[in-house]
Amino acid sequence: MIDALSPPAGAPSRRRALFGFAVAALFSIAGAAQAQLLMPAKPVTPPIYDAHVVKVYPHDRGAFTQGLIFRDGYLYESTGLNGQSSLRKVELATGKVLERHDVDPQHFAEGLTDWRDRLIQLTWRTQTGFVYGLADLKQQRSFGYAGEGWGLTHDGKRLIMSDGTATLRFLDPETFAETGRVEVRVNGRPLNGLNELEFVKGQVFANVWPTDHIVMIDPASGEVTGQMELIGLLTEDDRKPPVDVLNGIAYDAKGDRLFITGKWWPKLFEIRLERRK
Repeated sequence: MIDALSPPAGAPSRRRALFGFAVAALFSIAGAAQAQLLMPAKPVTPPIYDAHVVKVYPHDRGAFTQGLIFRDGYLYESTGLNGQSSLRKVELATGKVLERHDVDPQHFAEGLTDWRDRLIQLTWRTQTGFVYGLADLKQQRSFGYAGEGWGLTHDGKRLIMSDGTATLRFLDPETFAETGRVEVRVNGRPLNGLNELEFVKGQVFANVWPTDHIVMIDPASGEVTGQMELIGLLTEDDRKPPVDVLNGIAYDAKGDRLFITGKWWPKLFEIRLERRK
């Protein structure tokens, strides 16, 4: 659950997300004549959803997955690491890479989303994003932004971007100017480590780095409305190095299908969510 998350020992220094999900005790003084200590407020745990595997697909174990979307029957994937970053069009059933654009080695590619007939990709620390043609994966232009780029999605009106903190930024999809921000919170406390994003039925789904958890976020308030526990999807054999953390969420709106994978994972999973009773 969210309030039990903590970064594993030896977590990479490139993303030192701070996890503090237990709510501090609240004290107040009441009464004019005599101070009264109030009892601590009881944390309200967001609902937990269990993932049931519907189908398993192959996934390129060489893909350090940073962004994932489903569009027109295909997966589009952004992979990271300097010198290995790419944008890919992938066949769902086989995991075969049908088309690939390699990103300049100076860039560490990150989040990915579509907008009309284009694909938009972030980079980690070079403060540069790229726009590609959906039909041919050819780069059309680049744009800049402040800070780090992690995850990217859209709600049909604006782009939604994460930067590894508890903040979601809203961007104009044509000019890429920032139009607003919201802080994501659990029981009043910021939830850091927001990574890959996907917009699903009015909610933002976000990987929480460096865990195997995904949270559901109300983009208007920033409140976490649910959490998914996705531990145990990979077998011990699947988890042999260099497998890394869960990262990659794609939603097929027409088919109402949800797909997830991870960095260097050999499999991609179609899952069905069920609220835990």
